Amino acid sequence: MNKKQADLTRRTFIKGMGAAVVGGAVGIPARSGEVRAAQSTSRVVMIRDEGAVGEDGTIDGAVVQSMMDRAMTSLFGLDSADDCWKLIIQPDDIVGIKTNIWRNLPTPPQVESALKRGAMVAGVPEENIGMGDQNVRRLEIFQRTTALLNARPMRTHSWSGVGSLIKNYIMFDNPSDYHDDACADLATLWQLPAVRDKTRLNVLVMLTPQFHNIGPHHFDPMYVWPYRGLIVSTDPVAADAVGLQIIQAKRQEVFGEDRPLQPTAHHIQLADTVHGLGNADMSRIDLVRMGWEGNALI
Repeated sequence: MNKKQADLTRRTFIKGMGAAVVGGAVGIPARSGEVRAAQSTSRVVMIRDEGAVGEDGTIDGAVVQSMMDRAMTSLFGLDSADDCWKLIIQPDDIVGIKTNIWRNLPTPPQVESALKRGAMVAGVPEENIGMGDQNVRRLEIFQRTTALLNARPMRTHSWSGVGSLIKNYIMFDNPSDYHDDACADLATLWQLPAVRDKTRLNVLVMLTPQFHNIGPHHFDPMYVWPYRGLIVSTDPVAADAVGLQIIQAKRQEVFGEDRPLQPTAHHIQLADTVHGLGNADMSRIDLVRMGWEGNALI
């Protein structure tokens, strides 16, 4: 794809997405019935590969890179992953990769590397790419970012039901300010100046998600399983909604009964119905399945 074609495709992409999908991509909340009406569907790509996680829990970086490449072409409808990255990121962007460093289940370095590679493929110099989590308000590069890539593992959470993409931006503000009503209004994080209008891609890491916990910060390997997947979308709410269904199905499978999360992850639904951040209703989510289908749970 030459520069003229890329520029035309990029303009068409942004125009064609409309308020809804651009909202999912860059964090613009819906403000009116007109915008809400425009929110038809959100595309979510769920890709899995049996070789992504070994029997010993080792994550294969080459497989993860291949998964990301395939997910990008499916999500954006272009022939090459490189062209997809050039569609959503400009060479003059300052890119922040919002990761998650929870010691028991951090964003895998293999996923971080794939995202960094994508930004560099788009022409962004390495010195203009930052990566952080708890330190994002202190890192100078995150004070200058023009584009964000959001990636974290899916896990159950004792304060919000699940910790996932919507919640991953909580470190851009004071986390305790968002704990009321089981973190019901986490979507308001996406209106912060450091975040608003900047998110180009969301990756919900489902390589080894956690489906159950007991109390704050609890972790037990028995509640983690090799799902070997990634959920990729411009809409963080839709991606979280898909991930939540998988977590709930896994709990049903393991416990032999419908065991609701405590607390419920109602912030995902509210991100749609109250804050207009994206689509939580599965009837408005265009779920594209790719790769390995073993015990998909959805």
